[in-house]
Amino acid sequence: MGQIDELANRYVDEWAELNPTGATSAGISGYDDKTDDLSPEGFAAQAELVRRTVNELDVTEPEHESEQVAKEAMMERLGLELARLDSGFTATEVNVISSGLHGLRMALDLMPTEGEQAVANIAARLAAFPVALTQYRRTLLEGADKGLVSAKAQLAAVADQCDAWTDPARDNFFHGLAGRLDTSGALAADLQRAAGTATAATAEFGRFLREELAPRGREKEAAGPERYALASQYFLGARVDLLETYLWGFEELHRLEREMLVVSALIAGPGATVDQAVATLDADPARNIVGKERFRDWMQALSDRAISELDGTHFDIEPPAQKLECCLTPTSDGGIYYTGPSEDFSRPGRMWWAVPEGQETFSTWREVTTVYHEGVPGHHLQVSQTLLRADSLNRWRRLLAWCSGHGEGWALYAERLMDELGYLTDPGDRLGMLDAQALRASRVIVDIGMHLELEIPRDNPFGFHPGAHWTPELGWEFLRGHTRVDEEVLRFEWKRYLGWPGQAPSYKVGERIWLQARDDAKQRKGSDFDLKAFHRDALNLGALGLDPLRKALDRI
Repeated sequence: MGQIDELANRYVDEWAELNPTGATSAGISGYDDKTDDLSPEGFAAQAELVRRTVNELDVTEPEHESEQVAKEAMMERLGLELARLDSGFTATEVNVISSGLHGLRMALDLMPTEGEQAVANIAARLAAFPVALTQYRRTLLEGADKGLVSAKAQLAAVADQCDAWTDPARDNFFHGLAGRLDTSGALAADLQRAAGTATAATAEFGRFLREELAPRGREKEAAGPERYALASQYFLGARVDLLETYLWGFEELHRLEREMLVVSALIAGPGATVDQAVATLDADPARNIVGKERFRDWMQALSDRAISELDGTHFDIEPPAQKLECCLTPTSDGGIYYTGPSEDFSRPGRMWWAVPEGQETFSTWREVTTVYHEGVPGHHLQVSQTLLRADSLNRWRRLLAWCSGHGEGWALYAERLMDELGYLTDPGDRLGMLDAQALRASRVIVDIGMHLELEIPRDNPFGFHPGAHWTPELGWEFLRGHTRVDEEVLRFEWKRYLGWPGQAPSYKVGERIWLQARDDAKQRKGSDFDLKAFHRDALNLGALGLDPLRKALDRI
C-alpha cells in the first residue's frame, strides 16, 4: 500500500469520527450510538480535516496507476467539498431531501435492529436528537446572520415534513420505529422515552423552521450563477457549458417525445397520443397492483430475476452482491432511493420507496425501469462491485467516494442499456423507460432554467412560453406537461429541484458523459472493444467525478 492509499484510509477513520450518522450510512461499524456535531464548530472541524487532507495529497506522489486514479479522484472530490464547506452552503442548505435533519433521520433506517446492543444504539441516537438539533439551529441562525439561508418555501416544506414525521395519525416515525423493535424491560422503557424525546425535538425544530427561520429565508428560490456553477460542478464531477447543456436538454426531450409517439402507436393504435397510450396501460388490470406491500414484492421478484439473468452473461456479479432488498420506508415523502451494503455486507443493499400518503395503486409499466435503475445493473451493481474491490481500492474509494453525475448517470445509462439488451421489448415497459428519461431531460431544462432565470428559447420545439424567463411556476407547468408522474410525486420532485440546485441534471448529463466515454473507448479500441469488459473496467475504478473518470478510462 502506497502513501496515498494510507492517507485515504486514515481520512476515512477521521471522517467517521466527525460524521457518525454518515458512518452508519456508509456501513462503517462502531458509531451507531453517536450523532454528528451539527454546530458551527462541528462543520469547521470537517472543513479542517478536508483542507489538511487536500494539502497532504497535493505534495504526495502516486506510486502506481491505482494511486494516480485515487489522487485525481480525491483531489477533485475533496477540493469541491472544501469549496462548499468554505462557502457555507454545506452547513446552511436545507431542502426537502438533504439537510442535517434528514441525515439524522435517514441514518435510523439503516441501523441494525437485532439484539440489545443494536436497540440500545437506536435509543441513544434518538435521545441525542435535542442536542443535535439545538446545534443545528445555531448553525442555521449564524448562517442567516451572514445572508446564508435557504428559500422560505423550502424551509416551510421541511417544516411540513417534520409535522408528518411526528404526527401520530401520519408517519409517526420515531414511535413507529420503537414499536417495531423487539425488546422489553428497562431497555424498552428507555427506547420509548427516547422516541418521545426525538419526536418532541423534531416537532420543535419544525416550529423553529416555520416561525423563526422561514421569515428570514430568501424570497427567490433561484440559486444564481455563482452558486449554481459550483453546485453543478460538484454534482457532476465535471465542468460543463451550462447554456449548451440547457439547450441540449430541449433537443433531447424532443427526441424522446418523438420516440414515445412511435411506441404509443403500438400500444393504443396508429396516431395515438402518449396520453392515450398511458390511459390504455393504466386501464389494463394486468399492469396495476393494489397495495404497497404487494407492489414491493413485485419489485423484489423483478430485481431477483434481473440479477439472475445478467450474472455471467453481461456482468459477473459476485455472490455478496446478488442480494438486494426492496423496502418501503416508514415515511411518506415520495422519494425513491438506494442505500448500499455495509462494509462487511452484513447489511445488504436496499432499494427504498417512500410511498406518498393515500397511494394504493401502482402501475408496473412505469416502474420496471426504476427497478433496473436502483438495482441491477444500476446502483446496486455499481456500489457493490466497488465495495468488493478491497484488493485494489482503498477505503475512501470503496466507502466514501460518491459523485452524483457518476452514480446517477450510470443508473440512467443502465436503464438505456437494459433496452439495448432486449429487456424492454414490451411496449408498455419501454414507454415507462422513455417517460422516465423524459423526466430526466425535463430536469435539465427546468433546473438550469429556473436557477439561472434564463430566457426560454423563442424557437423551442414545444412552443412553450417563447421568450419568457423561467420562474418556479413555469417550471411546474413544464414538468406537468411533459411527464406522466403522479402529481404528488412530481410535486416533491419539483420542490427538490428548487431546493437542491444542480443535482437533478446530474442524471441525464451524467448519462450523456457515460455514453461519450463509451464512444471514446470504442474509437480507441476499435475491433478490440468489448462492452462487458468496458463496464467491468469502468466500475472497478469506483465512483469518480466524471472528469477524472474519463481521464482514467483513457489510460486503460
